[in-house]
Amino acid sequence: MRRLTVLGTCGAWPEAGRSASGFLLEYDGFRLVLDLGYATFPRLLEHCPGGRVDAVVITHEHPDHCADLSALCRARHFAAERGTRLPLYCTPGVIRRVQAMEPTEDLLEVFDVHSLPTSHPVGPFQLDAALLPHHVPHAGVRLTAPGLTVAYSGDAGPDPALARLAAGADLFIAGTTLQGDSADGGDGQLMSAVDAGIWATRSGAKRLLLTHFWPGSDRTRSTADARSSFSGEVIAAEESMVLSF
Repeated sequence: MRRLTVLGTCGAWPEAGRSASGFLLEYDGFRLVLDLGYATFPRLLEHCPGGRVDAVVITHEHPDHCADLSALCRARHFAAERGTRLPLYCTPGVIRRVQAMEPTEDLLEVFDVHSLPTSHPVGPFQLDAALLPHHVPHAGVRLTAPGLTVAYSGDAGPDPALARLAAGADLFIAGTTLQGDSADGGDGQLMSAVDAGIWATRSGAKRLLLTHFWPGSDRTRSTADARSSFSGEVIAAEESMVLSF
């Protein structure tokens, strides 16, 4: 089974009934989590009881992308059988930020931490990451396995590195906080749906999944904006959406 399950789609904070950023990528039994923002862990448990996943990738330290790493830590820390440490790939600030919520449980007892950006085999995937512009250190990621490539921009601004990360990707997951042309009032640290479409086109990605919507924004407009700059399939992410490969 090869599929992506959307755990959350909101940027900054979750709307009622939604969650912040998070995805579960499954490849022939291997389960990898991309970001664990506010309220994503309960959704993860629907698919992975006890938080039994095989690896976690966190793009940066903002809590709408990493807060529920604390919940995963607790679930594994207090499990009857903790097992081996879980591989965690993240920018350096993530551990400091989440550990502040975990004064009594050492994250390093639960997670085997690898700093992003890096290139590293992760189960069936080759993980390649690159720094992208944002308000804190931030890594975009590319995950490649036989017959599948998924790229994820996280919450970054537009950057030439996106063309390499998403080159020929079967799915490009793009954070699209802004609406309209981000050149108008943007500071280069966030992307719009127009930007996402531009970089999907330049990279030759096959499908574009929009996520990280500002609470209350019109997602239909974001989808239309992306279609103005990308001729391939554009999908607006929704909680519990499943995409198969």
